[in-house]
Amino acid sequence: MPRLQEFCALSHQILQRANLGDLRLDFMREVAQVIREYSACDAVELHLIERRKYYRCRLRTDGVSPEAVFDIEPLDQFDAHSPKSPVPAEADRHWLRREILRGHIELGKPPFTAAGSFWTNDTAAPVVLRLSREAGSRSLNLGGEYRGLALFPLVVNGHERIGLLELGSRQPDFFSAEDIEFYESIAQMLGVATAHRRAQVEVRERVKELTCLYRIAQVAERTEEPLNQILQAVVALLPPAWLYPEIAMARIIIDEQIYATPGFRDTPLKQSADIHVHGVRRGAVEVVYAEPRSELDEGPFLKEERDLIEAVAGELEIIIERGQAAQERAKLEEQLRHADRLATIGQLSAGVAHELNEPLGNILGFAQLAQKCPGLPAQADQDLQKIVNASLHAREIIRKLMIFARQMPQQKTYINLNQVVGNGMSFLEARLAKGKITVVQRLAPNLPEVVADPSQVAQVLINLVVNAMQAMPEGGVLTVETQAVAHAVRLIVEDTGIGMSEEVLQQVFVPFFTTKEVGQGTGLGLSVVHGIVTAHGGTIKVASQAGQGSRFEVELPTPKLPEHKTD
Repeated sequence: MPRLQEFCALSHQILQRANLGDLRLDFMREVAQVIREYSACDAVELHLIERRKYYRCRLRTDGVSPEAVFDIEPLDQFDAHSPKSPVPAEADRHWLRREILRGHIELGKPPFTAAGSFWTNDTAAPVVLRLSREAGSRSLNLGGEYRGLALFPLVVNGHERIGLLELGSRQPDFFSAEDIEFYESIAQMLGVATAHRRAQVEVRERVKELTCLYRIAQVAERTEEPLNQILQAVVALLPPAWLYPEIAMARIIIDEQIYATPGFRDTPLKQSADIHVHGVRRGAVEVVYAEPRSELDEGPFLKEERDLIEAVAGELEIIIERGQAAQERAKLEEQLRHADRLATIGQLSAGVAHELNEPLGNILGFAQLAQKCPGLPAQADQDLQKIVNASLHAREIIRKLMIFARQMPQQKTYINLNQVVGNGMSFLEARLAKGKITVVQRLAPNLPEVVADPSQVAQVLINLVVNAMQAMPEGGVLTVETQAVAHAVRLIVEDTGIGMSEEVLQQVFVPFFTTKEVGQGTGLGLSVVHGIVTAHGGTIKVASQAGQGSRFEVELPTPKLPEHKTD
């Protein structure tokens, strides 16, 4: 076969393998096999420099089917020393490879060609090399099992040396000048094919990584789903984005809750990134390999995969923050809706009770008076007693309705107002921070205890704070203060919001009165506060001016007698 046809056939096989986008070691092994079969050499070695590492693939024939042997080491280690080998000539061959890769040769001066290749048919004879002025000259002993030796640099972009093609033969006078020229053309083409394969693999990996991030973003938009379902969906997207998806497993750990791919097991081949929410470490995201793989940038992982897992951790931080904010918002909104519903029932119950109490009192009173009439027949007395009993029963129903109107029977106990404030403000802390509201707390020490329903007092605080937050849509300062006054404790909630006009101030505690747009409020929040405070025997006052904020003062009485707490 003419050399041109041989070149085309060999090039086609190499380019075809490069176009498959195989992983580096697979590509090196396949190319070395193709070249060995064509050249009939006893040894073919392919050396590549990629990602700051030196890769060497050795393929030899020893009377049996050849198997590729790989060596991988950091590039700086390859540059720094010669390998320890029982064959003395191996150290000189290593030095020669390094100098060719560095470009420390004078082109066209034997045994180098004008293209920078080295070749000899007699390695038993010492070789004196005149290198560049920087490297000087050196006498090499290249002898060993191969008489013929040829090294061809792989060059891309006209000057960048990315590797070597090395051929060895036990036969004397194996290489001719024509062979060297032929393999120089093959090496030139192989350099281009190697660069193409590398670019193709990198593009493929970037597409996988971007696809992973895009799909995570899509999952994050499913805000209607619970957080645990979102995290489980995210962890399933991770293994396909890594270099070896067939052996990759993933796990997300959040607050000791674990979300993992099926069959996950921990191994030392791990890449992980911490997950921080509001500056606090909450967990980690991990990708592990079930089987060993060749050394890359970070163990068997790429440095781009380090960037990817850090990006995934960042996305998870946003998802968790958003999910928690949604949960807190939903919880608070449900509390407010509950308070509004109870307030509505309270207003209706109060109206019904007022309309029924007066006629019911008249019926009961007249029936009891009629029972006192002398000479009343026994049957009439029995009938009047039925009226009295029915009236008392109706009055008890009204009394229970009024108790329900005050949000069920109160569970009063001794409470410390500072503790209620602390718990309530911690509950609202995230929402206040999100609203760019600075909180100032001035809690009086040694505050006397009061007898009150802790949940209702907490509701008073939450309603007042939420009202203040709504008055500061652009942020501001919220001051929460407690004071001990004569026979009472005082809670002060003050904001720097939009304030209220005198007309609004006069109706602030009127049920269903609101200045908000339709659908934005029911006008029951402050009326609920007023009802709870008055039910506890306390008072509430408000001072406000338009554009200058508002100040609410709640006073709850302290026990008149220094009684001890009882169980």
